[in-house]
Amino acid sequence: MIHSPYIRKPASVQRVMLNVLLALIPGIAAYVWQIGAGILVNLAIASVTAVAAEVLMLSLRKRPVMLAATDLSAVVTAWLVALAFPPIVPWWLTVFAVLVAIVAVKHLYGGLGQNPFNPAMAAYCTMIVAYPSLMSQWPVSGAVSFDTQLHLILGGLRELDAVTGATALDTLRTGLRGDTNVGELLQTSTYGLLGGRGWEWIAGGYLLGGLFLLLTRTITWHLPTGFLAGLAVTSGVFWLFHPDQFASPLFHLATGGAMLAAFFIVTDPVSGATTPRGKLIFAAGIGLIAYLIRAFGAYPEGIAFAVLLMNICVPLIDMKTQPAVFGHRGGPNS
Repeated sequence: MIHSPYIRKPASVQRVMLNVLLALIPGIAAYVWQIGAGILVNLAIASVTAVAAEVLMLSLRKRPVMLAATDLSAVVTAWLVALAFPPIVPWWLTVFAVLVAIVAVKHLYGGLGQNPFNPAMAAYCTMIVAYPSLMSQWPVSGAVSFDTQLHLILGGLRELDAVTGATALDTLRTGLRGDTNVGELLQTSTYGLLGGRGWEWIAGGYLLGGLFLLLTRTITWHLPTGFLAGLAVTSGVFWLFHPDQFASPLFHLATGGAMLAAFFIVTDPVSGATTPRGKLIFAAGIGLIAYLIRAFGAYPEGIAFAVLLMNICVPLIDMKTQPAVFGHRGGPNS
């Protein structure tokens, strides 16, 4: 018979980050299957750049290099950058984005554990504002061979009319601003059973990886649940009000970066809220803002902007949601 107290084995940064990388593999496998192996090239470029930038910054800051450079945190950031970007962006754009994430957003704020903003999402927002054309070139599912993807990534001539198309979210937004309703748009070749054609499988892969993170207690249920609920409830209200002009919650959950965000981006332990209630508020706010940008904003996908806006609110959220001190009726700020 084993009696309390129970002591949990401490989790190292490296172990947590390794779990995250393992959890991303099902989504990456689905990505390769549906879109092409070019994403593997981008992942490699991003990873090498991230580790090199990490080593350089640690050296310049006179910090221990080997332990921090091998904790896999930089690699996780690199993978999230690559997976958030179109898989045929030129190599230098991936390098530039990773440098922004590691050098500017992570180390200029003090390094691991000090950055107030999500590095991958900050890099994404920087690139989509600076290079909107390149960040909008998404290949059609199954239409681009690996040789073509490699040619485009390495800086070849970008003749893309035959191999790229608008994303499911962009097509929806553009069509609804015309005279087409949701039902008619969802019958086009851009869409599959639930969301964007091919991207439903990728979303399923991220969901599978997210369940692994929950089962291994790498993340808690609060952040994924808060984000998915915020996105689903907000989209559901508009859909029930006017189903011809607003897509269903299921569409929004299965399309774009929703599943990647729910389990791998919103759950960033550094830039997000830390209290149980705070996590729910923080994540639900991201879901709400992301939907409003999708439906009414200038960009078809609003998750990255929503994350950064809610990152700003984290200190206030944490301050107002501190749990009650044992033996007291209310929290320290009540």
